[in-house]
Amino acid sequence: MKKIVLALAGILLLAPLALADTIVLRDGRTVRGTVLGFLNGRIVVRLAPGGGAGTPTSSETNPTVPGAQGVNDGGEIRFFRPNEIERIDIDGRSLEEARYDTRVINVALGPNWIDSGVDVRRGQRVQVRASGTIYAGRSRITPDGLRTTDPSSPLPRSPEGALIGAVGTDPDTPVEVLGLNREFTAERDGRLYLTANRGTYTDARGAFVVRVQTERELPQCRRDTAANRDDVEETDDPFDPNRTTSRPAPTRSRTPGGSNRNDQTVGRNERREASIEVPGTSRGTDTGIDLRAGDRVTITATGQIVAGRRAGSVGPEGGQSTGFGSIVSSRPAPNAGVGALIGLIRLADGQVSQAFVVGPQLTFTAQSDGRLILLVNDDNYNDNSGNFSVRINVN
Repeated sequence: MKKIVLALAGILLLAPLALADTIVLRDGRTVRGTVLGFLNGRIVVRLAPGGGAGTPTSSETNPTVPGAQGVNDGGEIRFFRPNEIERIDIDGRSLEEARYDTRVINVALGPNWIDSGVDVRRGQRVQVRASGTIYAGRSRITPDGLRTTDPSSPLPRSPEGALIGAVGTDPDTPVEVLGLNREFTAERDGRLYLTANRGTYTDARGAFVVRVQTERELPQCRRDTAANRDDVEETDDPFDPNRTTSRPAPTRSRTPGGSNRNDQTVGRNERREASIEVPGTSRGTDTGIDLRAGDRVTITATGQIVAGRRAGSVGPEGGQSTGFGSIVSSRPAPNAGVGALIGLIRLADGQVSQAFVVGPQLTFTAQSDGRLILLVNDDNYNDNSGNFSVRINVN
């Protein structure tokens, strides 16, 4: 009977070990417990009862490493450098799951940046991999973007359509080119937003498929590096399926700067003016002017652009509009000349008005509130060049 009791006791003691992860060190010793994640370049393990490695390793004798006490108490948190480990056998999980949180997002081109659902912390490493295609006009855009640039895009000097990202909703936040594959270190705390580096979106379809991996960190360990089992609570378990649930985040608009910051100081009857250049490649140049219903707007334009080989050099009125049989023009203003200066109003909900012809001069009364956008009337901007000089007056 005594032998049976001892045997049952032995089975109960071994049960936690049977369900534990196994970490085999390079010096031949074995640690059993639960791999919790990856913190500050070290793999974090909660020891199972009796799961210690015996003689301390280099990280165990390093006073700067949290958890440098004994190794045999169940529940103790241990830290191991990757170069100390030969292999890890994880019970029902992969090592990548232990090291990273992973989220997959579809990034379409629309009026707002896409909320990735990923919150990053300053100093945290983030890995972004992207695939998929966005079709815009006649262009097929991959996450690396095109060879052309778009002056009206968030990053006018970077490849048009490339996958870009920013942390937070502040319009002054740095915007980074991510492309097909990029690893970066977050410079601030906040939500990661993604979009394609292009000024207009009304002709776009399809989406990039973006995989975002963030290196796991254990909040309790960051606050208190003492080695005791209260450092990592069950709510900090990185394998908890509820851990990756995203909290709601504010919208980040693609409209540069959001609403006009100077509008609060502009009286209803005051005059607003702007002088801008509209490139021949423009699919949408932001004038920086927010119109209100009833505003009287006068736009004058001079200069010439090259609107492709067929049309050649044209003024703001555009070239002769020609077609082939029953083919319908895909230009924003089909009935206007190729290369003509045209405009539209971007509404608060991200939708845009019907394009209207500006030409050398236009005076009109705004019918709705919105941002004034100017562009060139074309369906292929790749061989365009030159600029229109445009002056805008609003009463």
